[in-house]
Amino acid sequence: MQKPYLRLSSRAMLSCGAWLVAGWLTFTFPVLSAQFGGKPTAGTKPRVAAPELEGGVEWLNTSGPIRLRDLRGKVVLLDFWTYCCINCIHVLPDLARLEKKYANQLVVIGVHSPKFDTERDSSNIREAILRYGIEHPVVNDAHRRIWNAYRVFAWPTFFLIDPEGYIVGRASGEGLGDVLDAAIAKLIEEHRARKTLNEQPVRFDLEHFRQREKTPLFFPGKVLADVKSQRLFIADSSHHRIVITDWQGQVQAIAGTGEPGWQDGPCDKAQFNDPQGLALDGDKLYVADRKNHLIRTLDLRTKQVNTLAGTGRQSHDRRAAGKPREVGLNSPWDLLLIGRDLYIAMAGHHQIWKLDLQQDYLAAYAGSGLEEIIDGTLSLSAFAQPSGLATDGQWLYVADSETSSIRAVSLDPKRNEVRTLVGLGLFEFGDRDGQGRAVRLQHPLGVAYHQGQLYLADTYNNKIKVLDPVKRVCRTFLGDGKPGTSDDPPRFNEPGGLCVADDFLFVADTNNHTIRVVNLQNKQVRTLSFPGLTPPAPPPPPKKPYFPDPIVARTAPQVVAMQGELTFQGTLSIPSGQKLSAEEPSPCYVEALQGPRVLWEQLYRVPLDAANHSFRLTIPAEKLAQADMLRLTLGYFTCPEKSTGVCLMQAIRWEIPLQPKADSNQRLLTLEPPKDAGKKAP
Repeated sequence: MQKPYLRLSSRAMLSCGAWLVAGWLTFTFPVLSAQFGGKPTAGTKPRVAAPELEGGVEWLNTSGPIRLRDLRGKVVLLDFWTYCCINCIHVLPDLARLEKKYANQLVVIGVHSPKFDTERDSSNIREAILRYGIEHPVVNDAHRRIWNAYRVFAWPTFFLIDPEGYIVGRASGEGLGDVLDAAIAKLIEEHRARKTLNEQPVRFDLEHFRQREKTPLFFPGKVLADVKSQRLFIADSSHHRIVITDWQGQVQAIAGTGEPGWQDGPCDKAQFNDPQGLALDGDKLYVADRKNHLIRTLDLRTKQVNTLAGTGRQSHDRRAAGKPREVGLNSPWDLLLIGRDLYIAMAGHHQIWKLDLQQDYLAAYAGSGLEEIIDGTLSLSAFAQPSGLATDGQWLYVADSETSSIRAVSLDPKRNEVRTLVGLGLFEFGDRDGQGRAVRLQHPLGVAYHQGQLYLADTYNNKIKVLDPVKRVCRTFLGDGKPGTSDDPPRFNEPGGLCVADDFLFVADTNNHTIRVVNLQNKQVRTLSFPGLTPPAPPPPPKKPYFPDPIVARTAPQVVAMQGELTFQGTLSIPSGQKLSAEEPSPCYVEALQGPRVLWEQLYRVPLDAANHSFRLTIPAEKLAQADMLRLTLGYFTCPEKSTGVCLMQAIRWEIPLQPKADSNQRLLTLEPPKDAGKKAP
């Protein structure tokens, strides 16, 4: 039997609903050839051309549609995903790492093939792109036409395509980062040697370039209100921090720098990564640090953050148990403290875990780990991405998001029971009030208990619903299903977290980037404002960016002023058939030299004038007072005028001999594009 060209492995592949495959996934070229209609030739390795990415309804994270033929020379990795899927979320860090490592050789394209109805909407996918920080193009495959063309059957599934447009491997599931890394490195080595690799930087007009207004909160996932102190604890999830306010929105404290990471210590130095569920224990706040796979503690008195449970690495062991710091976790999404037991909605394991704070012991409490909706005993039951927890003291109520259900778990181990209140299965969802089996929800993420009723964040239906856990009667409480921000009529946008305190329901209105407060007596809704709360400062840019072989333009010597400001007016060279991409300021690296010695250097971000192909840059003249040469390097991107969103980086370096003089009035210099466009920098 012919050996496969590439073999990819998966520890466990979950389709967010139907299939489980473990072990090695191996595809030989004959298999791929038969699948896609190719005919292998005797004595040669059959080559299978990747089907074009046709049939999507809209392209996101890029300025236009992308064709695989426009990516010739690049290694291409297709990721078939859907934004509800925890397994798809888990692979995003691997993709980001590969994109960074092979920035000039690899292009990742997300093919978003939806499970839920709401996931067909491009605006919802756009929000997911921003929430998860995705920085590669995504096509909305709303009708699964690309999915069908590639014969995909599970989320996530990957296809690796070589620089000549041929499929060289396919695999599904999590844990593939290292294997993909090795395969990509091998392809780069092969095609670099064959001169078929294009290493010119490529950029796409990402959604965050267009997000001009930064909001104080950014995709808050969960919220917790404390009656005694009248404090509100907010998981400002995509800002990677915990915000503490009063019930009127006045900020009292912030924990986390705003940069994702794992760092214990003082609140202003600590780091989280996509924090979600919260639980209060006196002066101690427990935090489900979702992407770090940790449980953290925030001491509200000393303002110190520490790690309570987890190793900091995603675990695939659903049966692990022991000391909390020695047991790996898997995307803890919500927390609930009952007595001295901290219950954890372990979304990645599809289980409910319990941390006994008194005995310092952590283990699974309910669920076998199978992704399904199965009632029965605690150990044999099954959940699917549990994401919200509440209790009446006798039962633990679970928002089981992937089965669009609400489950009840007995807190008394002697009862040993899990049962379903509403919901039928992984692919049974909708928006229907009623009783028992007639009820349909769509990916609920939050649940709260109050006075015999359960309030549900019916997330993908943009509604708040109320459920009687005894009669199993469910009805819409607030919202008409349309995403929106209005208080009257009340509308929400994928609410993710709920908490009841006194007669108020607090809602983490995730895609609206805010907290809503509902008076349960009269159903009046108000949106909290947070005066003085600002987004975290962006990280500093790199000191010196990468520029691909800049074209060099050398000017005549310039006599310039030694004080005040100097302004440079530059014109760019745009290849025929291309247009200037001006969505984002371009990097401009300025160096003042005296002979070979660099006296001063500075990286600027300059806006571009797309219509005139120009830019302006102002710098302090005194920085050049001792210099005899100014070197100004500008990187910018150009895109085809029609049909594609693939933008390639260009770069120009102006070398300007200087003669600074105190009596000079020369403060404006005009920079023209080089006459010899083929001349490259050494």
